[in-house]
Amino acid sequence: MCPILRHNKVSRSPERGEASGRGMAREPANNRLERSPLHLLHRAGQSAAEMFQIELGGEGLTPRQYAVLLTVAQNEGLNQTQLVELTGIDRSTLADIIRRMLKKGMLQRRRTRDDARAYSVKLTEQGARILKTHDPLARRVDERILGSLANSQRERFLQDLNAIVQALMRLKAAK
Repeated sequence: MCPILRHNKVSRSPERGEASGRGMAREPANNRLERSPLHLLHRAGQSAAEMFQIELGGEGLTPRQYAVLLTVAQNEGLNQTQLVELTGIDRSTLADIIRRMLKKGMLQRRRTRDDARAYSVKLTEQGARILKTHDPLARRVDERILGSLANSQRERFLQDLNAIVQALMRLKAAK
């Protein structure tokens, strides 16, 4: 046991396994991280993004840019607020992503009819070509990620991830 952890005097309630005494019960760091949704989601996201970059061969399209291309293709004419809601990308990051994608000729934007302050976003022909060539690669990454689970677990995994996202969005909106 780690010397730092050995000095923590914590007793556990035998009925419920709860820590009592001063401070929190110390777990070995690796065990704590293996049980941390925050840490595990971060690690999974890092690994998935790395897999995406490897699959695309360093062509410069990021997972977030792909998400924007796909969302715009499926919902042409969205404004940036709607893109934030659908992709989960924060407003300032999305504005930067769109700016870069405009420069690369993947997107075009126009003032909306309803609100002269807002822009609607549309794929360019180049953006549509990029999406068409990259979509099969992104799907392959999704399949590789899901391939780490048994077939019987895949749909439940996606449902659970979506449930977590929806619950966290509700918590954020309630603040």
